[in-house]
Amino acid sequence: MKTSILLKENLMKRRYKNIRYILIRSKRKTFCIQIERDGQVTFRAPLRTSIKQVEGIIEKKRSWITRHLLEWREVNARRKNQVYLNGEPFPYLGKSYPLKIVKNQSAPLLLKAGSFCLRSDQRDTPKASDAFKLFYQEKGIKRIGERVTFFKKKAGVEVKRIRMVETKTRWASCSSLGNLNFHWKCLMLPGKVLDYIVVHELAHLKEMNHSSRFWKVVEKALPDYKERRDWLRAHEMGFDL
Repeated sequence: MKTSILLKENLMKRRYKNIRYILIRSKRKTFCIQIERDGQVTFRAPLRTSIKQVEGIIEKKRSWITRHLLEWREVNARRKNQVYLNGEPFPYLGKSYPLKIVKNQSAPLLLKAGSFCLRSDQRDTPKASDAFKLFYQEKGIKRIGERVTFFKKKAGVEVKRIRMVETKTRWASCSSLGNLNFHWKCLMLPGKVLDYIVVHELAHLKEMNHSSRFWKVVEKALPDYKERRDWLRAHEMGFDL
């Protein structure tokens, strides 16, 4: 019973003026406001933070929150209107490649000669979307597997299983059993940013929190992690299909 009460107190859906947000209190020392990929505003705060303190910070950050919510709506509108036509650009490892509709091809989708080649019988939206998803999943298992192997020694951890999944808000997650899950959209990101996500999850296998000890593990593997993290925070809403 005490545990359920604590969870209810420390994770709340609230509204301040015209901003709906989720408040998550935890054993952390700093405040953090995030616009998740599903448009949810998340406010992370130390355990003893009062609602008055939270709303005071939100008031100071209202213009920032409003600007990023507008950006999310614009990106979401583009996603809903995504078309699969010749010349449309699609991202892979931080670069943009034009789409080319082809008639004869063994696989539904291939990346070759600087273009995404989509077989003509796959061009309707559901099939094309599935073809891209499968492409990123297959490439992701190989690429992320290689990067995990490279970085796990630096982080001092062991990994049991890697999966490519689809989630609403997170780029990746891990379990205490040593399993790692990565959103297939990670393969849209630049390689340096993808490495940051990999190292972030590996560090969680050692420190299941965001304490100073956690960030030291990240920094040991990636001394310039702050630059990569900041890039991701600034651009992540633009990666969608």
